[in-house]
Amino acid sequence: MEGEQTRSILLDIEGTTTPITFVHEVMFSYARTHVRAFLSEHLASRNTVTDIAAIKKEHAADVEQGHNPPPLVSGDVDSLTTYIHWLIDRDRKSSPLKSLQGKIWQKGFLDGTLTAQVYDDVPAALQRWHQAGLTINIFSSGSKLAQRFLFAHTEAGDLTEFIDNYFDTTIGPKKESESYRRIASKLGLAEGAILFISDTVAELEAARNAGMQTRLSIRSGNQPQEGSAGHQALNSFDELGPL
Repeated sequence: MEGEQTRSILLDIEGTTTPITFVHEVMFSYARTHVRAFLSEHLASRNTVTDIAAIKKEHAADVEQGHNPPPLVSGDVDSLTTYIHWLIDRDRKSSPLKSLQGKIWQKGFLDGTLTAQVYDDVPAALQRWHQAGLTINIFSSGSKLAQRFLFAHTEAGDLTEFIDNYFDTTIGPKKESESYRRIASKLGLAEGAILFISDTVAELEAARNAGMQTRLSIRSGNQPQEGSAGHQALNSFDELGPL
């Protein structure tokens, strides 16, 4: 609840810590370009078999629900690649897709092809909150693996020393209140002691309905949000001041 002492910060990534353009134009493009080569090399590897099996189930569900996905031929890298491209193009918030993308991005971050962008105020804010004794947590539709590598390889350096926990959609959808209750339980905190910052009103509504404090991230390039009046706007983390 607003007014309670803040003990923990929960951050979205896209449009909150990192420009939307970097996520969509650089990271998504990288995954799209490299997925065929990654699948060709790792189709039968233990680390990807589970992701691929779940993606195949998702394809079956898409067919059943009349979404008209491209056909998928078992064991065929080209048709699997085409379907994954189809999912990426729709920005599908699919846990197995995000897990697979995370593995592809891992290579890009490690070989220096990818370097993550963060807003200028982010590094100092993370350090300030960390020094103040607040726990800092990430909740993104991207996999926990992808989150860690993104914050480990930013233009401002490795920021992971300031981040305590990473949550992805395996804990639940970002627009459902129960996901935020689960996060609070994992953190061992009352929901009202957690401040969630996101650029998406539907996520903020879910968090507030769970009892969390909320702020709407307003960054250059973010989409205008209807119904934002119920959430205090934040143009920079510097505006939060002491917590």
